[in-house]
Amino acid sequence: MNELEHHQLKMRKEKAWGMGFLIVVFTSLIIGGTVLTNWMVDEQQVPISSVQISGHYTYIKDRDISRLIANDIEGSFFSADINDIHSAVLKHPWVYQASVRKKWPNTIQVYLVEQTPVAIWNGDLLLNAEGIPFVGSVAGAQLPLLFGPNGAEKTALSGYQAMQMILSTGTLTVKNLVLSERFAWQVQLNNGIKLNLGRQEFINRLQRFINLYPLLQQDERDINYVDLRYDTGMAVGWQA
Repeated sequence: MNELEHHQLKMRKEKAWGMGFLIVVFTSLIIGGTVLTNWMVDEQQVPISSVQISGHYTYIKDRDISRLIANDIEGSFFSADINDIHSAVLKHPWVYQASVRKKWPNTIQVYLVEQTPVAIWNGDLLLNAEGIPFVGSVAGAQLPLLFGPNGAEKTALSGYQAMQMILSTGTLTVKNLVLSERFAWQVQLNNGIKLNLGRQEFINRLQRFINLYPLLQQDERDINYVDLRYDTGMAVGWQA
């Protein structure tokens, strides 16, 4: 074998060895990646072991949020989807908004914004500031009682807020409000007086009552109700 043939044989051997080495490297990477992926997905290897909850809240309990996440989310820290965790947290009726993030190596961080109840709806639900009903209870809270047909929550709340604005210059407030199926307004004030405002121009009618209330107070009798469903004037019912 001459020198040229010897050199060519050497080059072929080096090339074959290089190819073999690359095959071994790629195979190792594939196997290693598969093992790592399986390890990451295996919740026993990298479980979610901590849920950190922060925010300003009163009615939400940390254990309830942790339980919602544990019940709805399967898999490891790596495989758990942030959107799924977020959806699980929002199942709590008192959660208004939430943000969720992962913190290495095994912690889920949750920041909560709690619902702000502004009224009790139909005796068994609460309304937030946007007129959206949610399940909850606020024992001892002095919230107005609003009643009305399903789907009329925002209408009832906006009417209540408009009335409160008219009454804000004095000591009277709306304690109870009823919006009928025909969308007629009836309210009971904090002093016990019931007002029948009808369907139309209820704010103008409430203003008429406010204007005439000082005159009504001159009577020694206690007022039971005032019917304002007239173009002018009102009908007054006195307590027996």
